[in-house]
Amino acid sequence: MDLKTATALRRLRLVSAPEAVSFLLLLLCSVLKRTTDFNAVPVMGMVHGVLFILYVIFWADAWNRTKWPLRTAALYFVLSVLPTGGFFAERKLKRAAEDEVIASRARAEGIVNA
Repeated sequence: MDLKTATALRRLRLVSAPEAVSFLLLLLCSVLKRTTDFNAVPVMGMVHGVLFILYVIFWADAWNRTKWPLRTAALYFVLSVLPTGGFFAERKLKRAAEDEVIASRARAEGIVNA
């Protein structure tokens, strides 16, 4: 994996958890708006919107660089629209990055020819 691909995956991983947190906070703010006088929906909506747009941009960049199959790319996109999906996306991306590091070290040491 080249440096630009690794960077694209790292960016996607780093924005996925905050995007999920902002989604959950937006849902909480929506409930509070309807049950109390507290209205933070405009602020949280903007924060979540910015993070979601960043997620989609980083997702598209990662898909372009990694050449994921359509199924994998669709999975990461679907995870972005589920309330806790960003946490699962971050975990899957972290595991994939760790596997790639192990494979890269094995190739460098001549253990495998992958």
